[in-house]
Amino acid sequence: MTDNLLEAIGLQKSFGALKVAQDVTLRLRVGERHALIGPNGAGKSTLVALLSGVLALGGGRILLGGRDIGRSSPSQRTREGLVRTFQVSNLFGGLTVLENVYLAVSERAGASFRLWRPAYRNTDLIDRAHEILEQLGLGEVARTRVDQLAYGQQRLLEIAIALALRPKVLLLDEPTAGIPSTEAGILLDALDRLPPEIAILLIEHDMQVVRRFASTVTVLVEGKILMTGSPIEVMSSEEVRSVYLGKAGQTRFASEVAHA
Repeated sequence: MTDNLLEAIGLQKSFGALKVAQDVTLRLRVGERHALIGPNGAGKSTLVALLSGVLALGGGRILLGGRDIGRSSPSQRTREGLVRTFQVSNLFGGLTVLENVYLAVSERAGASFRLWRPAYRNTDLIDRAHEILEQLGLGEVARTRVDQLAYGQQRLLEIAIALALRPKVLLLDEPTAGIPSTEAGILLDALDRLPPEIAILLIEHDMQVVRRFASTVTVLVEGKILMTGSPIEVMSSEEVRSVYLGKAGQTRFASEVAHA
């Protein structure tokens, strides 16, 4: 019996002669906070796309709770509990924050999307949407239109929508990218408040964020796993310093580690 919730075993993916995933094996336990790092072009976003079903596997297996989901569609994987955060461009800018989350809660519950007809609104689902917004610190902007939010708040809303889908595993692709460090701290505080049983795979380039968030770190280079270990083990690895950033980048990497 294994306590692994998500298992990616020997994943392969190529685009012509370009191999973007080469025998990638990754495991997440229930409630694990796991970060995936690597240089640009390492294949991090490709791996997330393979896990979520956006890209078809070229080889290997993906197990969720012991069940093979490698051939399942993205929507099927979402229903099974493997949820990837939506991109900001997929938010409904003309709707309120509450309405965006309500739509996701309704989808998860199998309810009809008759959002603009109050008689059809489900009070229990609205309460659930409010609960999620409060959990992520978005309660005060529940009635605000999404296109009026700060970018960091929109990233939080992505996570709120993902949470509304009741994930067992949450895939976060660089949630702090493009937002000020002060807002990144708010986002990480929100992640700390997520249910502890949810396993989270975080794609991230900021080593300070990785150090704070993750109990386990995997380094991906040229579509291959270089190493997996604790943040301290990974950040102190000479091989990671050399291969991850190259010789010219080692000084900056060491500086980031020192301040993490």
